[in-house]
Amino acid sequence: MIAFFDASALIYLIEAAEPFGGKVRQALAALVKKHPDLGSAVSRLAWLECRVGPMKANDGATLATYDAFFARPDLVWVELTREVVELAAAIRVKHGLRTPDALQAASCLQLGPRHIFLTGDAAFKRVAGLNATLLS
Repeated sequence: MIAFFDASALIYLIEAAEPFGGKVRQALAALVKKHPDLGSAVSRLAWLECRVGPMKANDGATLATYDAFFARPDLVWVELTREVVELAAAIRVKHGLRTPDALQAASCLQLGPRHIFLTGDAAFKRVAGLNATLLS
């Protein structure tokens, strides 16, 4: 099983804004208990979205925390390939998600059925086949 982090889930986790930071930690603890071999995955889009806030604020400490997370050797990266973009377009048309959200959903679906999509956005629940866990 692999946990795919939407940017919102990573922001909650890394920046630890309560109550959402606690909800992400609780969800992860429950997932690890159920799936001891739980892996982690992100898209290149999440990397971009997470870094923008700290860069705008010139917050080097938070940026370094993100960079440390993204440098983990066990982290699975889902790149924005042609297949991801094509699936995102279909998701956008069918479910009305914004382009970044459709790209995140399509990225996660590339992992196959053994995924858990961690997010703070209820709109992802509309995407068939996306095992979305709402953290808010």
